[in-house]
Amino acid sequence: MKLSYFLLEVKLKVVIIGTVASSIFGFRMPLIKELLGKGHSILVFAIDFNLEQKKELLALGVSPVDYQLSRSGLNPFADLKTMLTLKNTLKEIKPDIVLSYFMKPVIYGSIAAYLAGVPKRIAMLEGLGYTYTPSLNGFSFKKKILQYIQGCLFSISFRATNEIIFLNPDDPKDLSKYVLFYNYSHKINVLGGIGLDISEFSYSAVDITKPIRFVFIARLLAEKGIYQLIDAIKIVKKKYPTAELLVLGNLDKESPSSLKSKELESLIEQKIIVYPGHVSNVTEWLSESHVFVLPSYYREGVPRSTQEAMAIGRPILTTDVPGCRETVVEGENGYMVPAFDVNSLVEKMNWFIEHPEYIEPMGKVSRRLAEEKFDVHKVNEKMLQIMGL
Repeated sequence: MKLSYFLLEVKLKVVIIGTVASSIFGFRMPLIKELLGKGHSILVFAIDFNLEQKKELLALGVSPVDYQLSRSGLNPFADLKTMLTLKNTLKEIKPDIVLSYFMKPVIYGSIAAYLAGVPKRIAMLEGLGYTYTPSLNGFSFKKKILQYIQGCLFSISFRATNEIIFLNPDDPKDLSKYVLFYNYSHKINVLGGIGLDISEFSYSAVDITKPIRFVFIARLLAEKGIYQLIDAIKIVKKKYPTAELLVLGNLDKESPSSLKSKELESLIEQKIIVYPGHVSNVTEWLSESHVFVLPSYYREGVPRSTQEAMAIGRPILTTDVPGCRETVVEGENGYMVPAFDVNSLVEKMNWFIEHPEYIEPMGKVSRRLAEEKFDVHKVNEKMLQIMGL
């Protein structure tokens, strides 16, 4: 009770530990501004701040802190060094609260904060990621080994936390299969999505007199369902040649599962997809589309792009997998199909083309759901409660 009273009454020093700086600017800024508005002191840790990003944070009154972390490396000695360095840095800073997010910061940041004597330590997992994403044939041997290694690490790090935040209810249940040495159920909080500023995504009416355009927004990775979607639109266009698929997303040349440049060029040349390249005005492209489609089988938290499409007022066609299923009320604002199932995807895409009169009412339900579930101000209220602020 003493700790709760202290947290409520005194302005605090809060440390946020992430990985890349872009995630701070893309996803953490509403929370940071909320904390600043309450007078708290904020320090943010990232591995790749540039000078402009540091200047922007300092102008807000936020202190950027550089640290080293291999995001995907498997060297335990390098990770141990990172953890010890973080511990020493946190000991010097003496924060009241540490919020760690993403897989490695959750593991090593939480342990470091515990060792540094930080009073309140919060971990947030925004999806389980690559290691827990099955392929069509299930999990590879390598992934199975990694799952149990990470499970052991989570067993230690979850002991070091006061609260654990997940975005959907499936992730804590599934992760518990691998966290073998610790029952963390009493620490679980389900946030339901990191949210977005609804005021920046105005509802946009659809024009069903135009050819039906589906829009996909994600990196062009196999796990995001891009190959199933390409196969589906090829079949759809044989029956409905005017149907369009707008693809907004980048190639990931470092990922072996990414669509290749030659494949992309061929799809554009054959006019199978509409691909404008990198765009900054995503909301305008969403407004010019009819149905948002994301056939992902990746272990999403709750996809941000889907939330944006809902706020604009678009029906959702996605897969019945953790995270994605949090965005659809079946038959009311869209539909879910099984992961990897091209035929089911084609069937639902054809349904929207054949029943355009349902697009607008379904889109209005999406907008209402976005306001109810994904308004960042409501989400931040939950976050502050969890943080004890």
